[in-house]
Amino acid sequence: MAENDLPDNVAPVEGAIRNPANPHHFMVVQPAGRRVRIFFGDRLVADSMDAVRVIEIGRRAYEPRLYLPEQSLTVPLTRQDKVTHCPLKGDADYFSLEGQEIAWAYRSLDFAAVLNGLYSFWGDNMRIVEGQ
Repeated sequence: MAENDLPDNVAPVEGAIRNPANPHHFMVVQPAGRRVRIFFGDRLVADSMDAVRVIEIGRRAYEPRLYLPEQSLTVPLTRQDKVTHCPLKGDADYFSLEGQEIAWAYRSLDFAAVLNGLYSFWGDNMRIVEGQ
């Protein structure tokens, strides 16, 4: 949905990727702009200079998430038998390390293809380091 096609009650947001069925559900994807490292305990799981930050607004403002390219993974992850669907981002596959679910990656819808092949990690189980 183009910003100039928005209903009168929807404010334009520069760079927003909107759910075509609901213009109030959108995300903005921005380069993180610095090194991002993801740790599981003391184990480095991913290291990237190409991470992006996703800011999503739907029924509420969701916690901003970092997504890293697959090539930044430093350990093999095991695909779980779990898939969820988001009408904005697409189908998410889930991944574990040492039997604990730690990440997901989207098989994105065409309009959200910027997320294809990118992994995000559960913040509660991980240590996320930005910069340095």
